[in-house]
Amino acid sequence: MERNRVDRENMIQVCGNPIVEDDFHGFPHQNCEGTEQLRWENEMKKRVLASLLCVAMALTMFVGCGERDTEAYDPAEDTLDIIGGKDYHFEIIVKSYQSSYWQAVVKGVEQAAEELGVTANCIGPNAESDIVDQVNILNNVIKGDGVDGIGLAACDQDACLDSLQSAMDKGIPVVCFDSAIPKAPEGSVYATVATDNYHAGAIAAENLYAGLRAEIKAANALVRIGEVNQDATSESIVNRGLGFIDRFAELAAADGKTVAVIGHDKYVDGVKAEVVEAVDADIIIEAAVPAQTTVGLCADEASFIMNKADTIGMFGSNQVAAEGILTANEKLNVLGTDPETSILAAGFDAGSVIKGAINDGKMYGAVTQSPFAMGVTTVQNLYAIASGETVDDVSTEGYWYNADNMEDASIAPNLYD
Repeated sequence: MERNRVDRENMIQVCGNPIVEDDFHGFPHQNCEGTEQLRWENEMKKRVLASLLCVAMALTMFVGCGERDTEAYDPAEDTLDIIGGKDYHFEIIVKSYQSSYWQAVVKGVEQAAEELGVTANCIGPNAESDIVDQVNILNNVIKGDGVDGIGLAACDQDACLDSLQSAMDKGIPVVCFDSAIPKAPEGSVYATVATDNYHAGAIAAENLYAGLRAEIKAANALVRIGEVNQDATSESIVNRGLGFIDRFAELAAADGKTVAVIGHDKYVDGVKAEVVEAVDADIIIEAAVPAQTTVGLCADEASFIMNKADTIGMFGSNQVAAEGILTANEKLNVLGTDPETSILAAGFDAGSVIKGAINDGKMYGAVTQSPFAMGVTTVQNLYAIASGETVDDVSTEGYWYNADNMEDASIAPNLYD
């Protein structure tokens, strides 16, 4: 098989069906299908659509608020009837299968496809740094036949622009999820389903700053905060990292402390908060980006910062980066929850490694998203578009969690393994 196609061993089986290959643009794929009726509860605030999307999106926001889990919903509990079952086929392109985050997205895709009675093929590159591979996947999907819509989580916010134009020229609607594509050709992206990543980064900053505030206010010498971002190309990662930096700097300024940002140019140049030169700073925020998106390389970047005597805090802006910080700590043993004796680390997303570290007191806390809800809402949006409905952007929720609230009803359903 040519390089710009996806090898069987690079694919992950979804929906419990075996991987098969047919004449659909040469890809191995699986179908998520079903025909049962949908019944949803209309709890969504500020979004009332007089269409299928109104009710379907309401369930998604309800899931994002923690009132549902990722088990199949019981139609007997619901009060509204929506009939699916139209013969649509959607291609859902994830960033990778590198973390359990994307597996949670796929579960949402599975459930929505089954309940709407459509087929949805889930596909993606091996790693989020495999940008060229993802673009090739997207191009081959566009060249194929029988595609009623594409869900796209772009690894690079600029690499897919020509492909999006091609999709629009062919009349294939695209819904972005997880990451927006700000420079997309006008009209090519019908909606974006994503966490407000800048705000989510700010949530991490607020909680980490609260844990470190006494140390920062009492410090008579320079202190350092490390930030590990797995890349500088994804809209979601970049905005998350910048949201953390800006909010941390604002909180420090309110306490009379100056901040300098050093490290990767994308994060140094993108700062909106007032900052100073490193020689004049009370606090340095050091932003690091590895050469590739692997836990091991993120661990190398984290180790470099955590080995510095003035480091008091760390932030990993997604699951891979957060696990990199924890991997670095296996040798350094400097993380904990007491700021007087250890470095406090905040993570992002969930997964068994991060949850275990929080329970064990090695990680201070983390922000989790609603990946299952993203998967559900992406398919619902594509279905609505194919049915002639108008759709809008959807913002899913982010939540701070730590050892004290991990079991709360509003948090636990979003803490995937």
